[in-house]
Amino acid sequence: MSLPGPDWARIAPGWDPAARTDRDDEAAEAELDALGRTADRVAGGGIRAAVLGVNDGLVTNLCFILGIAGASVDAATVRLSGLASLIAGALSMAAGEWVSVRGQREVAEGMEGALRDAWRRSPPVVMAHLAQSMRRRGLDAETAARATRGVVSAGRSARRTSLRILFGVSAQDAGSPVVAAVSSLLLFAVGALVPLVPWFVTEGAAAVTASAVATALASLAVGGALGRGSGRSAVRTALRQLLIVAAASAVTYGLGTLAGGAVP
Repeated sequence: MSLPGPDWARIAPGWDPAARTDRDDEAAEAELDALGRTADRVAGGGIRAAVLGVNDGLVTNLCFILGIAGASVDAATVRLSGLASLIAGALSMAAGEWVSVRGQREVAEGMEGALRDAWRRSPPVVMAHLAQSMRRRGLDAETAARATRGVVSAGRSARRTSLRILFGVSAQDAGSPVVAAVSSLLLFAVGALVPLVPWFVTEGAAAVTASAVATALASLAVGGALGRGSGRSAVRTALRQLLIVAAASAVTYGLGTLAGGAVP
């Protein structure tokens, strides 16, 4: 006896099975493949570290440079200070990302060990919790029980899958500390270099203006890329990014100007 087909009217109310085409199937396959690649990068920690790195590099070094420039120091001092900020910031970001991701991974590994102990002490209790967790996600009792038995029969991956179902975490989901650290270091350096470059070709008000403009354009590009990647409005995300940079820069430049005027 064959099982009844899916109730498409309930599962996908806006989709007409009679209008299904090979092109639509291929487009859906391509979209899922792209989402899988994105999910791998998110799980690896690379996207988060890269976004944080380039954004922090732009904001930190522009604010630092404008703060120094606001104090009316010479261009050579700004260049040296900007380079020092770039190196120190990139290394600090890399170290912070590595420690953070590694710590998160170790906590998840510890949870896997504790779950292994629970399996060894009383498998029925763990299976009952798995079934309850699946029911909270919308499965009926019979389906949840079948799914639980399927998880248990998965062999070596059962513990990892159980941890993800029960608590929403796993050691693999924490990402790679190395990927996060390297991405953060490189992208921070790239972002921090943008406001610094004009000071190697000009100085004074021209360099200040060029730094601000270059950073604004880079911020718009980063915000636009984030907006497109997340499916949100690229314009809105880009403008939000620009507003954050502009506000931080104005504050630090103003503070630098006040400090320069107060110090004889």
